[in-house]
Amino acid sequence: MQAMTNDPFAALSESQRHTAERAIAVVLGAAAISGVRPLTGGVSGAFVFLVEASGRRFVLRIEGSASPLRNPHQYLSMRIAAEEGIAPQLHYFDVNDRVVMMDFIEDRPLETYPGGGSGLARAIGAMLKELQGVPLFPYFVHYPDIVKRLWAHVCKTGLFVEGLLDEASGRLEQICRTYGSENCVSSHNDVLPRNILFDGKRLWLIDWESAYRNDPLVDVATALDNFASSPELEEALLFAWLGDEPDALLRDRLAQVRALTRLYYAGVLFSASALAPRDKPDDSLSAPSSAQFELAIRERRLLAETAETSHVLGKMFLASFLSGSVPPGLPPTYMR
Repeated sequence: MQAMTNDPFAALSESQRHTAERAIAVVLGAAAISGVRPLTGGVSGAFVFLVEASGRRFVLRIEGSASPLRNPHQYLSMRIAAEEGIAPQLHYFDVNDRVVMMDFIEDRPLETYPGGGSGLARAIGAMLKELQGVPLFPYFVHYPDIVKRLWAHVCKTGLFVEGLLDEASGRLEQICRTYGSENCVSSHNDVLPRNILFDGKRLWLIDWESAYRNDPLVDVATALDNFASSPELEEALLFAWLGDEPDALLRDRLAQVRALTRLYYAGVLFSASALAPRDKPDDSLSAPSSAQFELAIRERRLLAETAETSHVLGKMFLASFLSGSVPPGLPPTYMR
């Protein structure tokens, strides 16, 4: 590698630095490197870099510390998705070193997708249909179990006064008792705006940390809550995915799975807010409307990617879990 005045790998450990340099050397060989710089804005805790050489651009990603809940099958799942043309092309990956190097996608705002919201909803439905038809990803965990595990953690954080989360815990237990999954399929399990790129022609799915074999409705539920803000858009996405009108049984199962995905994201957001010190436990689950939240962000009364904002968003997702109302979604402007 060429010497650089500003060390792009300054945040890496010595072993991670060797991992990064080895990946670049394998992919680029003797090609002259014109630049390496960190990419910011992700929420996974991974180290991500843009590597430029010979007029081409690549993304180098190295996992941070391994969580006890880490999905060990993410690289195999990503490789399958890349081979099927759903994820960007892979040039290097090493499961043991937890590193991958892939094509960089120059993305455009999803709002510019042809056909507007309807066109985007149909494209995402079609992409999920394609993903669920690829060779089967490995099994990792039963989805309700990971939701229960995450929610149990939230209940132990001391974020809320004792008993305030009992209603949500009771509803979760009720759902889990009646939950019945269909045959599992290859699933991304985190279909959020931050994980879908539009290159001007087509969509790409990125960030496969949560990818494993799962209930087909998990991806559909998350996609509906993030890309289908009206009944018309919901029907467009569902028809593109299913190729037909969902029957009553499927709609009932979808409502159940949507509740689980909403509580899952509430758990993720509360887990993030619990990392910040608090004077006392919260004694209220009152949540703003989506319009009120967006206004608070615009007026900078809430700042993106802070513990306070994560806490507010967690309450909004929890409210949607309890009521069945549409959650706020996680727009790219907040979670990217």
